[in-house]
Amino acid sequence: MKIHEYQGKDVLKKYGVTVPRSIPAFTVDEAVAAAEKLGGKVWVVKAQIHAGGRGKGGGVKVAKSLDEVRQKATEILGMQLVTHQTSPAGQKVRRLLIEEGADIRKELYLGMVTDRATQRVALMASSEGGMDIEEVAEHTPEKIHKIFVEPATGLTDADADAVATKIGVPDASLPQARAIFQALYKAYWDTDAALAEINPLILTGDGRVIALDAKLNFDSNALYRHPDMVALRDLDEEDPAEIEASKYDLAYISLDGDIGCLVNGAGLAMATMDTIKLFGGEPANFLDVGGGATTEKVTEAFKIMLKNPELKAILVNIFGGIMKCDTIAEGVIAASRALQLKVPLVVRMKGTNEELGRKMLADSGLPIISAANMTEAGEKVVAAARGG
Repeated sequence: MKIHEYQGKDVLKKYGVTVPRSIPAFTVDEAVAAAEKLGGKVWVVKAQIHAGGRGKGGGVKVAKSLDEVRQKATEILGMQLVTHQTSPAGQKVRRLLIEEGADIRKELYLGMVTDRATQRVALMASSEGGMDIEEVAEHTPEKIHKIFVEPATGLTDADADAVATKIGVPDASLPQARAIFQALYKAYWDTDAALAEINPLILTGDGRVIALDAKLNFDSNALYRHPDMVALRDLDEEDPAEIEASKYDLAYISLDGDIGCLVNGAGLAMATMDTIKLFGGEPANFLDVGGGATTEKVTEAFKIMLKNPELKAILVNIFGGIMKCDTIAEGVIAASRALQLKVPLVVRMKGTNEELGRKMLADSGLPIISAANMTEAGEKVVAAARGG
């Protein structure tokens, strides 16, 4: 789950991270009022969407008068902001953040993720803040410094100081940088975050260290422990199909292709998508119905896939372990009839009650294409999507 920059800053502020004064706004008038309340002579008008690269896309503007605040807010609020992290259609801006101007002397990068290999939190920092960290990693990887934090001790003063020094924090500013590094680690740990990022972390002209941005993503599997974080969820920023799928406990992610996938088990779902690509097709979604799918869940899964106007075929790939093949067959038949399925449907089943499931499909009278194995399923669904 993702949250907005202003929400992330509120979270980090509670842990002691220094952030600029700022006020969220939902209308142009609120933006102007926020600038008046903050005072000063320079403000930054920031689009609030769940994507990076907002500045490059025209979603971050500096204003030097209240009239400019109104002008910039009018330009940004309601725009379809396109960045490298949005779809080509962009994301509609529904919220703004009005922030006091900052005296930026140097932009740095600070981020944390969980490293599966070491089973520790990886702290990453760079002297090249304000840029996409992927670009830094590709072109100047030597400028990214990492440490893996020992859970028993947390982020030590020595480790924090060492990394801060490597990215160019002067000695006089080390205590502030250390405090921010350790506060970000604690926030990451306490909230079950999947990503915590400050980009840029800035050094000001008078030597202060300030988080000019904040990005926090949370592990959805741990949200039951954090109702305060769940309350920050903005459904306008999420895919409606994925929201609908979550109501039925379906693991669904929209993709850019035209072949729908309905599979039980995340590993098999990944293998199914790979198989489709192997034969020249493109999956339209990741969809794992899990081990306890019912006829209702299968029907809802079909409904969600069929809302995609680009859909040209569907592949159902089931391994009947906990999930029995006849149960899936019943769901597929019910869904196909209820929805008057108009795209080709390829079904491959293996495992418990496999023969019964196949017989049910064959006796249904529906134009279902049967496949005996993964290779055949991939070939047939790609051919069907191409009109073959």
